Amino acid sequence: MSVMTMDLKEFGAGITQLIGKQNLSRDKAKAMFVQVLTNQQPDLQQGAFLSALTAKGETAEEIAGSWEAIYELDTVKVVPDVRGCLVENSGTGMDTVKTFNISTAAAIIAAAAGIMMAKHGSRAITSSCGTIDVLEEVGIDMECAPDIVKGSIEKTGIGIFNGMSPQVHPKALGRILSQIAFGTTLNIAASLANPAAPQYAVRGVYDRELVVPVAKVMKEIGFKRALVIFGSDQNGPKGMDEASTLGETYVAELKESGEILQYTLTREEFGIRRPDKKELSPSWNRRQEALRLLSILSGRGTEACTDIVCLNAALILYLMDKAPTIAEGVRLAGEIIQNGQAIRKLKEWVGAQNTDPTAGSGKFNQLLGQI
Repeated sequence: MSVMTMDLKEFGAGITQLIGKQNLSRDKAKAMFVQVLTNQQPDLQQGAFLSALTAKGETAEEIAGSWEAIYELDTVKVVPDVRGCLVENSGTGMDTVKTFNISTAAAIIAAAAGIMMAKHGSRAITSSCGTIDVLEEVGIDMECAPDIVKGSIEKTGIGIFNGMSPQVHPKALGRILSQIAFGTTLNIAASLANPAAPQYAVRGVYDRELVVPVAKVMKEIGFKRALVIFGSDQNGPKGMDEASTLGETYVAELKESGEILQYTLTREEFGIRRPDKKELSPSWNRRQEALRLLSILSGRGTEACTDIVCLNAALILYLMDKAPTIAEGVRLAGEIIQNGQAIRKLKEWVGAQNTDPTAGSGKFNQLLGQI
């Protein structure tokens, strides 16, 4: 079966297979995703395919096939020249409990601890302010070439690739994701299609049922170690693609041996109080979100926001052996904030990931003076 010549009927047969709850092979999933990425099927067929696959429930092979299509056909590749391992932390989005940009702050704390962070994020689609939006507001250049991101990782230990930029994914990814307002396999696979190909990651997913399958996918596509997480609300199935201080956090840990461990984390074991959900809610105002990020990293954030950021940073610190336990990671993350390392790291990042460092630093300093 040629991935470039699949006709309408053949693609439709694949959709019928999914509607009948039959799984696709990795090769067939890849072939069908190539059709979507290259826009070779009508919009109705593409939407039906993504919907049917999501409704059936994705297997690890199907997600891996999707990732392979995106990474091979629609991802610019870069190789940062760094000592140590590259790490990423990101979420799939499309979660049901909306929060401020927790993973962004957590990554900056991890970078301040000496971990090489190669992030891959997107602008807001269903939320009010995505990772790319808030970082752009503090002065980081989000439309720069991948080589500038590469240089930022090499100079400061952190950089982020704009997952919706045609300079990063030149063929189709931004077009497709901007037209979808529900969680699909593409949200999972696209978040894995990082140009720098890190092999260590903390990854949040939008559904508890995806925690183990995504860990299996990451094992299959070459990750050496990872934590896949889903954070629950206090009641019901709703949750976030972050570690939660509202309810339990479900974890699948991929070990370097290839073993996948499953366990649950609770805020009580880290001495964290349960916040009011409203304290974690995002703002519709980009500037307000940027000010919240600066406040947290400067040690002036609210207890609720600081606690959840430290918990999520702790997962990265634990993953990369900067902390022997997650509890120790929470403590270390708080220390990095209080001693000024976190806000200094963000300032360095603004200067490095920029086509106009002077303008970016000016924007950052102006905002910092407002907190």
